[in-house]
Amino acid sequence: MIDNRPLSPHLSIHKKVLTAVFSITHRMTGIGLSIGSILISVWFLLISLGPEYFFYFEMISQNIIFKLVLLIWTIGIFYHLFNGCRKLYWSFGIGMDLKTVYTSGYIVIVLTVLSTLVVWLIL
Repeated sequence: MIDNRPLSPHLSIHKKVLTAVFSITHRMTGIGLSIGSILISVWFLLISLGPEYFFYFEMISQNIIFKLVLLIWTIGIFYHLFNGCRKLYWSFGIGMDLKTVYTSGYIVIVLTVLSTLVVWLIL
C-alpha cells in the first residue's frame, strides 16, 4: 500500500538559528574535550614510563597535524568554558531575553578567539 502523505521537511530547508548552532557546537566541543582528555592521559603515561617512551611523544608532537589538533582543542576548551558559564547564568534565569542571548553568544565567540590567541601567541 502506497502512502501519499507529505514527508516532514528536512533539516536542510530550515533556517540556521544561532542559539541552535551554539548548542550543537557546545556538545561537539564537549565530546572533543573528552577525547582530548584521553590523549592527555596517554601523554602522562608516556612521561611516567621514562625518557625512552617520551621520545615517541616528542617525535609525534613535532608534526603540524598534531599542532593543528592542539589548536582546535584549545579553541574547544575556551568555547566550552565560556558557553558553559553562559548556560549557567541561564539556569538561574539571567539573560534569557532574545537580545541578551544573541549578545552573550557573540561575547562567547570574541572571548574564545581572544583567549586562544593569548595562549598561542603570548604564552
